[in-house]
Amino acid sequence: MKPILIEEVVKAINGCINNNVNTENLFIKGISTDTRNIKEGDLFIPIIGENFDGHNFIDVAFQKGAIACISQKNINTNNLIINVADTKEALKDLAMYYRSLFNIPVVALTGSAGKTTTKDMLASCLSIKYNTLKTQGNFNNEIGLPLTIFNIEEDTEIAVLEMGMNHFGEIRSLSKIAKPDIAIITNIGIVHAENLGSREGILRAKYEIFEYLKPDGIKILNGDDDMLCSLKEDKEKCYFYSINNKLDAYATNINEKGINGTSATINYFDKSFNVNLKIPGKYILSNALAVTLTCSKLGLTENEIKEGLETFKPSKMRMDIINTEKYTIINDVYNANPSSMKATLDVLANSQGRKVAILGDMFELGNYAKNMHFDVGKYATEKKIDELIFIGELSYYMLEGAKSNINSKSNINYFKKQEEFFDNIDKLLKKGDTILVKASRGMKLENTIDKIIRREENGI
Repeated sequence: MKPILIEEVVKAINGCINNNVNTENLFIKGISTDTRNIKEGDLFIPIIGENFDGHNFIDVAFQKGAIACISQKNINTNNLIINVADTKEALKDLAMYYRSLFNIPVVALTGSAGKTTTKDMLASCLSIKYNTLKTQGNFNNEIGLPLTIFNIEEDTEIAVLEMGMNHFGEIRSLSKIAKPDIAIITNIGIVHAENLGSREGILRAKYEIFEYLKPDGIKILNGDDDMLCSLKEDKEKCYFYSINNKLDAYATNINEKGINGTSATINYFDKSFNVNLKIPGKYILSNALAVTLTCSKLGLTENEIKEGLETFKPSKMRMDIINTEKYTIINDVYNANPSSMKATLDVLANSQGRKVAILGDMFELGNYAKNMHFDVGKYATEKKIDELIFIGELSYYMLEGAKSNINSKSNINYFKKQEEFFDNIDKLLKKGDTILVKASRGMKLENTIDKIIRREENGI
């Protein structure tokens, strides 16, 4: 973080110093909301959550070297406290001020699926030419995005910021902080329908990303998404990509190679190049096309984009291929929704050997949950997966969907809890299997993968 004066902080967050501490020429060197990683010279901002209150750790923050703390409560101390009405709002206000100190391009992206992979792939390409900052892990909310902003350094040349949400107004708040130059929406799915009501509601919530787009900013949208392709009102500053149609960027000569990756020709404007992606699945080309359009607007050449795409590797638990002596495991347990479930089932269907799908619950689908799980279960049988294993309460509806296909030749199994599956591993898995494991994050199906691997290592 670029050091900033305490006086700047106070002004940016409309704060008030608690006592007569002399703040002249006093700088903060970093921002922390967690005393476990606080450093000497940091400003500590305590956040009040559902199960904790950061104000309880203000003394600890000072003991560990914090130069000042922000507080929305009265704190009896001789240390420097900056009082505010709401510490969470202060965090966002300070991030917005800090963003204003840098004249660098910011790319913001959101979507119901694929946003993290697109973000990481985009950063891989941009890093070929620029010193690039990107959102780390799941730091894509009203706490995480400001903390990412504070990681902008004097030598940072571009920032790629992921924006997540589950309520109206969240992306608007994040966009106000980031002031993006380019905004990407990957797709509009059913995720968060329990809070947003419908795909139309999800579209409105995602569209908030454009509210603080700079006046000359660029919109990049998925032209294969039926909701997004209706937004072609501003062709001068709005660009579309598609796997299926010849839009501003599109793919031809597509070759799906199972778990070994995907190759294609990427076409954009009057240019094209051939690319070999390490990630399996036709759907990954959609991410690559969004990245290509973005990079072309930021000055990268065909060769630079190609290099970034071909050297990209996905984050852990996202189409992570694990080869053991007995199995090939496709670890995609980071998250799940109906469209991504089907996309990964497509990958499994194109793989070698006996095919096994271990699928768990998909969360935040609201009233759509039953039908969406049913649909995925039926789809899995249509892809001719040899062994279907459904785990979780909601996945019972996947079971019903699978059984509804009277022509299915899949072996179908259901377990309410993954521990019940552990007792049946030997009966259901065979040497040489290709195994897909996928569910929403809260299902923690990485434990299933660990169990399978440990049993093999122990010779079971």
